[in-house]
Amino acid sequence: MHLIKHAAFAAAFTLSATSAMAQEVTLRFQHFVSPASANPTYFMQPWADTIEEQSNGRIKVELYPFMQLGGAAPSQYDLIRDGAIDGGWVIPGYQPNRFPEAEAMELPFMTTKSGEEASAAAWTFTQQFLMDDFADVHVIAAHMHGPGIVHKRGEAVSTVEDFAGLKLRGPSRPATLLLEELGATPIGMPVPQFPEALSKGVVDGGVITWEMSPSLKLNELTDSHTDVAGDRALYNLYFIWAMNKDVYEGMPDDLRAIIDANSGMMASQWAGRAHDTGDIVGRDLMAADGNEIAELSVEETARIQSLGETVTADWIAEMNARGFDGAALVEAAQTAVASSIGIANETF
Repeated sequence: MHLIKHAAFAAAFTLSATSAMAQEVTLRFQHFVSPASANPTYFMQPWADTIEEQSNGRIKVELYPFMQLGGAAPSQYDLIRDGAIDGGWVIPGYQPNRFPEAEAMELPFMTTKSGEEASAAAWTFTQQFLMDDFADVHVIAAHMHGPGIVHKRGEAVSTVEDFAGLKLRGPSRPATLLLEELGATPIGMPVPQFPEALSKGVVDGGVITWEMSPSLKLNELTDSHTDVAGDRALYNLYFIWAMNKDVYEGMPDDLRAIIDANSGMMASQWAGRAHDTGDIVGRDLMAADGNEIAELSVEETARIQSLGETVTADWIAEMNARGFDGAALVEAAQTAVASSIGIANETF
């Protein structure tokens, strides 16, 4: 009888272990843009496919565009934290003042025009300063997009004075602060609201990337697209790709290891590279439709940079008043950016 009980226990243990190894996990990740735009096309879907392939189909990642699972883009972080969705794409700046340290990466002319380089810097900075801010989710990647471009109806801006009175969509607090310094009237809004605001005349234009232009139909809704001179971006935006912490921690060790293998610096660079790829496609499509493609002169760019320095100085003072070391945050962001230059030529 003792031998029979022992054999039965061993069989049950083996069955339990086999079931755990065969466990299937479906992860529902949500974002707020077209599935045809750059990040879903060149990062999110390939990332999901890689996870499924490396897990031999035991993990299935389902992607839901346009907030199809509910909620609004600014609430995405909370949807992940609370378990309404398993994971997704978050712009922390959509909740102003909640994640203030992240704004250091978004200050004017902070990053280069390479989304991949900027994303490598973003991951480094995140590891230094932001993991405690995001402690109630599991961060897979932190990244930036490529250069922010001024898209507007009518002729392209060519001087600082041309910004005066323009109602321009801004994606983040640092971007809207710069637009104010330029004399424009910034109107903060998430990406999904931008096309309707343009079509109804709520805004004259806005700042956003080349890669988002086709999916937002900016070839039809705007006439001109203007970048600054040089290798630094007018502005940039900080993102995280994250999942619910309990869901992540509840996965079997071997499946969690697959998520880990596709996280961190390599995933951050991957996401940034997706934007770089999309920027090429988007710019070419805008040009092919006959829209004006412009670049500000070196002299006018220098004037804007000077205004950007004012924004940065004011931001440092504000952060100091809130109990942060603003200058140290800016210096750390600058150091991370400097260390990332050239990383786009490396492979992961």
